[in-house]
Amino acid sequence: MGKLNLTMLRYMSSEDFRVLTAVEMGMKNHELVPGALVASIANLKHGGCHKHLRELCKQKLLSYERGKRYDGYRLTNTGYDYLALKTLCSQGLVHSVGNQIGVGKESDIYVASDEEGRDLVLKISRLGRVCFRKLKEKRDYHKHRNKASWIYLSRLAAVKEFAFMKALHDRGFPVPVPVGFNRHCILMELINGHPLCQVHDLDDPAQLYDQLMDLLVRLGNCGLIHGDFNEFNLMLSSEDKPTLIDFPQMVSTSHPNAQWYFDRDVNCVREFFKKRFGYESELYPKFTDIERDDTLDLETTASGFSKEVKEELDEAVQQMKEDEEDHSDNDEKEASNGADDFHQSTSTEKNNSASKIGKKTNSCMMERFIADTQLQPEKNGTSESLPINDDKVASVDHQGTTSSKTEDEMEETTQYTDTSSHVTRSKGVQRCPV
Repeated sequence: MGKLNLTMLRYMSSEDFRVLTAVEMGMKNHELVPGALVASIANLKHGGCHKHLRELCKQKLLSYERGKRYDGYRLTNTGYDYLALKTLCSQGLVHSVGNQIGVGKESDIYVASDEEGRDLVLKISRLGRVCFRKLKEKRDYHKHRNKASWIYLSRLAAVKEFAFMKALHDRGFPVPVPVGFNRHCILMELINGHPLCQVHDLDDPAQLYDQLMDLLVRLGNCGLIHGDFNEFNLMLSSEDKPTLIDFPQMVSTSHPNAQWYFDRDVNCVREFFKKRFGYESELYPKFTDIERDDTLDLETTASGFSKEVKEELDEAVQQMKEDEEDHSDNDEKEASNGADDFHQSTSTEKNNSASKIGKKTNSCMMERFIADTQLQPEKNGTSESLPINDDKVASVDHQGTTSSKTEDEMEETTQYTDTSSHVTRSKGVQRCPV
């Protein structure tokens, strides 16, 4: 399933991370961050910012792209991973990262450990890898930008999941123990068990069925609905005790479609037990059975997932869902228009009055920003941060850039594939520098 390559992380200097952080800060209001702005934000003591930029581009932590107004840099997914892991290492939460144990359309799962040798799970959000991947080029997202910032949406999803996980754990729900998070990376306890989808035999299916239905009602009484309660998001221990995972899609019971989400979760469990174990029960909870006695949906606002962040995430995802529905219709219209143009040009050639049909290319003003929110649990003091002056970002005039890519001028930088011999392959573990 692959492995997160952390080979270069141990060899990177503090100046390299200052430059990466400067590009991240510049991307708050720039699609492409000019080199002069990066140098101004990084403010290296001995200069040499452009040398670090070239080296980071070589290692595919940054991407250099050409625009119509000016050239600039943008942060890649690998560079964003390095920034998050560097912060987690500095806080003593991560000491080593092992093999990949899971992969999905929205996240990658890795085994990790802290300084005490405790096994952890590192979840890295990867929104935009599959769903809505082609739609970024078709329409505008986030006001007048025509590219969705998947890095920014991944951070929002991580903030939401960690907030719900912490709130549920504090209430005694069977969820992994939250350890910490930074940017789009979440650390949690490693569950010793198997996904319910991999279980084919149960000693007592009725008992597990009752536990899952009770769990749905407990969540509802606290004001929450999971939204994706199925066999893929339930871990089962050797004692047949369930553990609930994956929380980015949780909604409040006051949501307009709360009853539909709740009924879908119930039906997912019923259908799975009927097909897999041949067990079917006439007793199942209904949305009207919920008696709300807690306000966990409101407490998550104070835990980091604020109302503003929720509105931004919901609006962005809703726009992309609407574009997904319109995408097929637009393709059919384009094909129909192309056929009409072909027949029209053929008829005009026969009449010796041919006309040329030009292709118009429109480019929209693009900007993408990343809110560098780092809500971390305190551990032996404050976390390490780079002393970068935010005022310098505000002093630079806001500029929109128009990006036009060509095959000769750019290269995709979404994954770092260097295989260095410095990695310990016998145990499959890479140590992160502290």
